[in-house]
Amino acid sequence: MTVVTTPRVRARTTPALLQHVNLARLLLQTFLVVMAAVWLFPLLWALYEALRPISDTTKRGYFSLPGQPLTLANFVTAWDQANLPHYYLNTLLVAIPGVVVTLLLASLLAFTITKFSWKLNLAVLMLFTAGNLLPPQVIIIPLYWVYLKTPMPHFLSDNGLLYDQYIGIIFIHIVFQLGFATFVLSNYMKTLPKELTESALVDGAGLLRIWANVIMPLCRPALAAMATLLFTFIYNDFFWALLLMKSGSKRPIVSALNNLQGEYFTNYNLLAAGALLAAIPSILIFLAFQKHFVRGLTLGATKG
Repeated sequence: MTVVTTPRVRARTTPALLQHVNLARLLLQTFLVVMAAVWLFPLLWALYEALRPISDTTKRGYFSLPGQPLTLANFVTAWDQANLPHYYLNTLLVAIPGVVVTLLLASLLAFTITKFSWKLNLAVLMLFTAGNLLPPQVIIIPLYWVYLKTPMPHFLSDNGLLYDQYIGIIFIHIVFQLGFATFVLSNYMKTLPKELTESALVDGAGLLRIWANVIMPLCRPALAAMATLLFTFIYNDFFWALLLMKSGSKRPIVSALNNLQGEYFTNYNLLAAGALLAAIPSILIFLAFQKHFVRGLTLGATKG
């Protein structure tokens, strides 16, 4: 009976199933196209306005076709007026050490939590993860006081304090990004077989050598994904630099966009050009690591 009836059931259900699958795929692709258009619209609109002279926008309005030729004049003016090369360097001085030290500490913590059983490994992971739920605004006053009172050696700080120094901004980024990075890397490391660590221990390898020569090479997709995210988070920071730095010349590139605002009038076309120039490094970092980005985030997503 089973042999005779099964093909008939399949013959009746297969076209319906294929139709359901095609409909689901069509809806998914439509949703993705709409979301891509929603995401790209502000970027393309900013690019359009950045290419227009402000006189043309003032005369015809922002939602209009150009009456004058599109040029790169706003980009050239924004580059010179905002002194962007100087602020690019300021941002890299904060972002590169912040990303490297955060990944180093997070990988060591994740390796300890996931590859060895001890009483407090879950509590430590929860502690680091819970830190991400704390709003930064809650600790503004005590943190500001700590930065004003904490002495630092003069080879790290020209005023002897954490306040108004690159090292202070790097510290706060490491502290706030460490929990998220540890959570992601620990989930990824759980997907690696424990036999790798056990075999290395049997062969006489030390813990640091196992971490450096066995675990870290296998974590390259997750590290690349985290490096991309952390660089973007730190690069786009405006809050900590505004709070913990008083010298405008030391602030990162996001704050440099303030230099494009006038006292009585703001040229939004010029501001759009400066914002697009400021976004270039983040886009380049994503393009450099895009092959590992999705793979690094999804491989450890199913194991918690």
